[in-house]
Amino acid sequence: MLRHTGKKRNYRHNLRLAILLCFTAGMVNAAGLFAFAVLTTNVTGHAALLAQKLATGDFRAARMVGLWLLLFLVGAFFSSYCVNKTGRFKRWRYVIPILCEISILIMVGSLGHTFDHSIVKTEFFAGSLLFAMGMQNALVSAISGYVVRTTHLTGMFTDLGIDLYTLLSTRQHHQTDIRKKVTLRLVIIFFFLAGGIVGGYAFLRLHYATFYLPASVLVITVFYDLFRIRMLKMMYKVRRTMAALQYPPAG
Repeated sequence: MLRHTGKKRNYRHNLRLAILLCFTAGMVNAAGLFAFAVLTTNVTGHAALLAQKLATGDFRAARMVGLWLLLFLVGAFFSSYCVNKTGRFKRWRYVIPILCEISILIMVGSLGHTFDHSIVKTEFFAGSLLFAMGMQNALVSAISGYVVRTTHLTGMFTDLGIDLYTLLSTRQHHQTDIRKKVTLRLVIIFFFLAGGIVGGYAFLRLHYATFYLPASVLVITVFYDLFRIRMLKMMYKVRRTMAALQYPPAG
Protein backbone atom coordinates (compact mmCIF):
# COMPACT_ATOMS: atom_id res chain seq x y z
CA MET A 1 0.00 0.00 0.00
CA LEU A 2 2.79 2.44 0.92
CA ARG A 3 5.86 0.55 -0.27
CA HIS A 4 4.72 0.05 -3.85
CA THR A 5 5.47 2.77 -6.40
CA GLY A 6 5.63 3.10 -10.16
CA LYS A 7 4.77 -0.02 -12.16
CA LYS A 8 4.50 -2.10 -8.97
CA ARG A 9 1.60 0.03 -7.80
CA ASN A 10 -1.98 -0.87 -8.70
CA TYR A 11 -5.51 0.42 -8.24
CA ARG A 12 -6.10 -1.53 -5.02
CA HIS A 13 -3.03 0.03 -3.40
CA ASN A 14 -4.38 3.51 -4.09
CA LEU A 15 -7.83 2.54 -2.87
CA ARG A 16 -6.49 1.29 0.48
CA LEU A 17 -4.30 4.37 0.79
CA ALA A 18 -7.29 6.64 0.18
CA ILE A 19 -9.48 4.85 2.72
CA LEU A 20 -7.00 4.99 5.60
CA LEU A 21 -5.23 8.30 5.12
CA CYS A 22 -8.22 10.35 3.90
CA PHE A 23 -10.07 9.14 6.98
CA THR A 24 -7.09 10.23 9.11
CA ALA A 25 -6.92 13.67 7.47
CA GLY A 26 -10.66 14.18 7.96
CA MET A 27 -10.36 13.39 11.67
CA VAL A 28 -7.43 15.76 12.13
CA ASN A 29 -9.18 18.54 10.23
CA ALA A 30 -12.40 18.34 12.26
CA ALA A 31 -10.66 17.83 15.61
CA GLY A 32 -8.33 20.75 14.86
CA LEU A 33 -11.32 22.96 14.12
CA PHE A 34 -13.04 21.99 17.38
CA ALA A 35 -9.84 22.28 19.42
CA PHE A 36 -8.16 25.40 18.00
CA ALA A 37 -10.79 26.96 15.69
CA VAL A 38 -8.41 26.40 12.75
CA LEU A 39 -8.85 24.25 9.65
CA THR A 40 -5.59 22.35 9.58
CA THR A 41 -5.85 21.03 6.01
CA ASN A 42 -7.33 24.07 4.28
CA VAL A 43 -4.45 25.98 2.70
CA THR A 44 -6.70 27.76 0.16
CA GLY A 45 -8.82 29.19 2.96
CA HIS A 46 -5.74 30.33 4.85
CA ALA A 47 -4.47 32.14 1.74
CA ALA A 48 -7.74 34.08 1.60
CA LEU A 49 -7.50 34.72 5.36
CA LEU A 50 -3.96 36.04 4.93
CA ALA A 51 -5.12 38.45 2.25
CA GLN A 52 -7.99 39.61 4.46
CA LYS A 53 -5.70 40.23 7.46
CA LEU A 54 -3.21 42.15 5.32
CA ALA A 55 -5.98 44.25 3.78
CA THR A 56 -7.38 45.19 7.19
CA GLY A 57 -3.95 45.94 8.66
CA ASP A 58 -4.00 43.11 11.19
CA PHE A 59 -0.35 42.27 10.65
CA ARG A 60 0.03 40.18 13.82
CA ALA A 61 -2.69 37.78 12.64
CA ALA A 62 -1.31 37.93 9.09
CA ARG A 63 2.08 36.81 10.37
CA MET A 64 0.44 33.86 12.13
CA VAL A 65 -1.46 32.75 9.03
CA GLY A 66 1.65 33.22 6.88
CA LEU A 67 3.53 30.97 9.31
CA TRP A 68 0.87 28.26 8.93
CA LEU A 69 1.17 28.37 5.14
CA LEU A 70 4.95 28.14 5.43
CA LEU A 71 4.73 25.19 7.83
CA PHE A 72 2.45 23.27 5.44
CA LEU A 73 4.98 23.94 2.66
CA VAL A 74 7.92 22.89 4.84
CA GLY A 75 6.08 19.71 5.82
CA ALA A 76 5.55 18.84 2.17
CA PHE A 77 9.21 19.62 1.41
CA PHE A 78 10.46 17.49 4.31
CA SER A 79 8.29 14.55 3.30
CA SER A 80 9.44 14.78 -0.32
CA TYR A 81 13.07 14.92 0.84
CA CYS A 82 12.59 11.74 2.90
CA VAL A 83 10.93 9.93 -0.02
CA ASN A 84 13.65 10.83 -2.53
CA LYS A 85 16.81 10.68 -0.36
CA THR A 86 16.57 7.25 1.23
CA GLY A 87 19.20 5.53 -0.92
CA ARG A 88 19.41 1.81 -0.23
CA PHE A 89 16.62 2.09 2.38
CA LYS A 90 14.07 2.79 -0.35
CA ARG A 91 11.50 0.36 1.05
CA TRP A 92 11.40 2.39 4.29
CA ARG A 93 11.21 5.85 2.77
CA TYR A 94 7.68 6.57 3.98
CA VAL A 95 8.37 5.57 7.59
CA ILE A 96 10.08 8.78 8.74
CA PRO A 97 7.28 11.19 7.62
CA ILE A 98 4.58 8.96 9.11
CA LEU A 99 6.47 8.54 12.39
CA CYS A 100 6.87 12.33 12.53
CA GLU A 101 3.14 12.75 11.95
CA ILE A 102 2.31 10.19 14.64
CA SER A 103 4.61 12.01 17.08
CA ILE A 104 2.95 15.37 16.33
CA LEU A 105 -0.55 13.94 16.83
CA ILE A 106 0.47 12.33 20.13
CA MET A 107 2.10 15.59 21.24
CA VAL A 108 -1.04 17.59 20.43
CA GLY A 109 -3.21 15.02 22.19
CA SER A 110 -0.98 15.13 25.28
CA LEU A 111 -0.44 18.90 25.52
CA GLY A 112 -3.71 20.14 24.04
CA HIS A 113 -5.22 20.69 27.48
CA THR A 114 -2.73 23.56 27.96
CA PHE A 115 -4.30 25.49 25.07
CA ASP A 116 -5.46 28.91 26.33
CA HIS A 117 -6.57 30.60 23.08
CA SER A 118 -3.47 32.81 23.07
CA ILE A 119 -1.85 33.63 19.75
CA VAL A 120 1.35 31.79 20.69
CA LYS A 121 -0.47 28.56 21.60
CA THR A 122 -2.68 28.83 18.51
CA GLU A 123 0.39 29.25 16.32
CA PHE A 124 2.06 26.27 17.96
CA PHE A 125 -0.76 23.73 17.92
CA ALA A 126 -2.37 24.69 14.61
CA GLY A 127 1.05 25.09 12.99
CA SER A 128 2.12 21.63 14.16
CA LEU A 129 -0.98 20.06 12.61
CA LEU A 130 -0.52 21.97 9.35
CA PHE A 131 3.08 20.76 9.17
CA ALA A 132 1.86 17.19 9.74
CA MET A 133 -0.82 17.48 7.06
CA GLY A 134 1.70 18.95 4.62
CA MET A 135 3.89 15.90 5.20
CA GLN A 136 1.01 13.48 4.75
CA ASN A 137 -0.33 15.12 1.59
CA ALA A 138 3.08 15.20 -0.10
CA LEU A 139 3.84 11.62 0.94
CA VAL A 140 0.56 10.21 -0.36
CA SER A 141 0.74 12.25 -3.56
CA ALA A 142 4.27 11.05 -4.34
CA ILE A 143 3.60 7.40 -3.50
CA SER A 144 0.34 7.22 -5.48
CA GLY A 145 1.78 8.95 -8.53
CA TYR A 146 -0.21 12.12 -7.73
CA VAL A 147 -3.50 10.25 -7.97
CA VAL A 148 -4.50 10.41 -4.28
CA ARG A 149 -4.52 13.59 -2.21
CA THR A 150 -5.74 13.29 1.34
CA THR A 151 -6.03 16.77 2.83
CA HIS A 152 -8.38 18.72 0.57
CA LEU A 153 -11.44 18.13 -1.57
CA THR A 154 -11.50 21.06 -4.02
CA GLY A 155 -9.41 19.24 -6.59
CA MET A 156 -11.27 15.98 -5.96
CA PHE A 157 -14.68 17.52 -6.67
CA THR A 158 -13.28 19.17 -9.80
CA ASP A 159 -11.74 15.92 -11.04
CA LEU A 160 -14.92 14.02 -10.16
CA GLY A 161 -17.02 16.40 -12.23
CA ILE A 162 -14.68 16.00 -15.20
CA ASP A 163 -14.61 12.21 -14.85
CA LEU A 164 -18.40 11.96 -14.58
CA TYR A 165 -18.81 13.90 -17.81
CA THR A 166 -16.18 11.71 -19.49
CA LEU A 167 -17.95 8.59 -18.23
CA LEU A 168 -21.31 9.71 -19.63
CA SER A 169 -19.84 10.71 -22.98
CA THR A 170 -17.64 7.63 -23.54
CA ARG A 171 -18.65 4.38 -25.17
CA GLN A 172 -19.35 1.40 -22.92
CA HIS A 173 -16.24 -0.64 -23.73
CA HIS A 174 -13.93 2.29 -22.89
CA GLN A 175 -15.43 3.02 -19.48
CA THR A 176 -13.49 0.64 -17.19
CA ASP A 177 -10.61 3.00 -16.38
CA ILE A 178 -12.93 5.98 -16.01
CA ARG A 179 -15.15 4.06 -13.59
CA LYS A 180 -12.11 3.25 -11.47
CA LYS A 181 -11.19 6.93 -11.37
CA VAL A 182 -14.73 7.91 -10.37
CA THR A 183 -14.77 5.24 -7.66
CA LEU A 184 -11.43 6.42 -6.27
CA ARG A 185 -12.61 10.07 -6.18
CA LEU A 186 -15.80 9.04 -4.38
CA VAL A 187 -13.82 6.98 -1.86
CA ILE A 188 -11.51 9.93 -1.12
CA ILE A 189 -14.44 12.30 -0.63
CA PHE A 190 -16.49 9.85 1.44
CA PHE A 191 -13.70 8.87 3.83
CA PHE A 192 -12.50 12.44 4.32
CA LEU A 193 -16.05 13.42 5.28
CA ALA A 194 -16.45 10.28 7.40
CA GLY A 195 -13.21 11.07 9.20
CA GLY A 196 -14.45 14.61 9.83
CA ILE A 197 -17.69 13.34 11.33
CA VAL A 198 -15.87 10.82 13.54
CA GLY A 199 -13.27 13.41 14.57
CA GLY A 200 -15.87 16.02 15.50
CA TYR A 201 -18.07 13.53 17.33
CA ALA A 202 -15.07 12.10 19.21
CA PHE A 203 -13.77 15.53 20.25
CA LEU A 204 -17.05 16.34 21.99
CA ARG A 205 -16.47 13.30 24.20
CA LEU A 206 -12.73 12.68 24.30
CA HIS A 207 -11.51 16.27 23.87
CA TYR A 208 -7.80 16.45 23.01
CA ALA A 209 -7.36 12.68 23.36
CA THR A 210 -9.18 12.55 20.00
CA PHE A 211 -5.82 13.13 18.29
CA TYR A 212 -4.71 9.70 19.52
CA LEU A 213 -7.28 8.15 17.15
CA PRO A 214 -5.68 9.27 13.84
CA ALA A 215 -2.27 8.46 15.36
CA SER A 216 -3.53 4.93 16.02
CA VAL A 217 -4.77 4.57 12.44
CA LEU A 218 -1.31 5.57 11.18
CA VAL A 219 0.38 3.07 13.51
CA ILE A 220 -1.88 0.31 12.18
CA THR A 221 -1.17 1.42 8.60
CA VAL A 222 2.61 1.26 9.09
CA PHE A 223 2.42 -2.08 10.90
CA TYR A 224 0.21 -3.55 8.19
CA ASP A 225 2.48 -2.36 5.40
CA LEU A 226 5.75 -3.41 7.02
CA PHE A 227 4.79 -6.79 8.42
CA ARG A 228 1.92 -8.10 6.28
CA ILE A 229 4.20 -9.76 3.71
CA ARG A 230 6.36 -11.30 6.42
CA MET A 231 3.31 -12.60 8.25
CA LEU A 232 1.88 -14.09 5.05
CA LYS A 233 5.17 -15.85 4.30
CA MET A 234 5.36 -17.12 7.86
CA MET A 235 1.79 -18.42 7.73
CA TYR A 236 2.51 -20.13 4.40
CA LYS A 237 5.56 -21.89 5.88
CA VAL A 238 3.54 -22.97 8.93
CA ARG A 239 0.76 -24.39 6.73
CA ARG A 240 3.29 -26.21 4.55
CA THR A 241 5.01 -27.67 7.61
CA MET A 242 1.69 -28.78 9.12
CA ALA A 243 0.68 -30.39 5.82
CA ALA A 244 4.01 -32.23 5.64
CA LEU A 245 3.56 -33.53 9.17
CA GLN A 246 -0.03 -34.57 8.54
CA TYR A 247 0.61 -36.18 5.16
CA PRO A 248 4.23 -37.43 5.16
CA PRO A 249 5.62 -38.54 1.80
CA ALA A 250 5.09 -42.21 0.99
CA GLY A 251 8.01 -44.61 1.32
